[in-house]
Amino acid sequence: MRFVLDHDYHLHTNLSSCCHEEEQTTERLLRYAEKNGLRDICLTNHFWDDAVCQPTKWYAPQNFAHIASARPLPQSDKVRFHFGCEGDMNERFIIGIGQEVRKEMELLVVPFTHMHMKEFVPTETPVEERANLYVQRMDVFMGSDLPDGKTGIAHMTTPLIARAQWTDHIRLLEMIPDDVFRYEFSRAAQRNFGIELNMDLAKYAPEELQSVLRPYFIAKECGCKFYLGSDAHSAAALEGAMKRFEDMVSALDLTEEDKFCPFES
Repeated sequence: MRFVLDHDYHLHTNLSSCCHEEEQTTERLLRYAEKNGLRDICLTNHFWDDAVCQPTKWYAPQNFAHIASARPLPQSDKVRFHFGCEGDMNERFIIGIGQEVRKEMELLVVPFTHMHMKEFVPTETPVEERANLYVQRMDVFMGSDLPDGKTGIAHMTTPLIARAQWTDHIRLLEMIPDDVFRYEFSRAAQRNFGIELNMDLAKYAPEELQSVLRPYFIAKECGCKFYLGSDAHSAAALEGAMKRFEDMVSALDLTEEDKFCPFES
């Protein structure tokens, strides 16, 4: 059976500092889910646990008390609304989600690709060095103590990994050999880490698509499971999410057997 578009596990409200629409509320997210026939959605505002280590200035206000103020989440008889977070990995490869606070989360969505943050990766770092850092960060992520079956790998091919020019992130991905991706995705599959799908394929020229889709095809070959995560911070992002999901599922030819299901018992 073809992969059903029935969820969105990466959603932000105005509690995330990079969300600039006051109307981006949990009620708006629930309406979006109902409109598009989604069964499960997860709130994943940006978060850094100051019990782990000192956060950056940007992350400091986004502590647990802040993101937990969104609860209780609105519910409906059609949609299950879950509580999670989008964590992060700093320049020392520390993941800022402590053991105690994990008990409050139904899903941890964590990128190792926030390489646009100058506190984590200096802005002037060339693409070649960024490619090495990408692999190091990915390797630490796969060996971390994040919970098996309850962790999603957020936007792993985002342009944020190298964005001085549009083609930089594509070049970076091309520098990573198949066997490196194969090794890391085999680890991800073993731990049942979900792979997030939210790329906007329409932004890429036909000759670029092979490069940006290659990691996902390798992940699929390794037995990884996939989930839909719009990473929406605005009404416009919500509006275009289903088209992006459809394009990614079609490009990868995914079935229900390929689906990451963190909320199923």
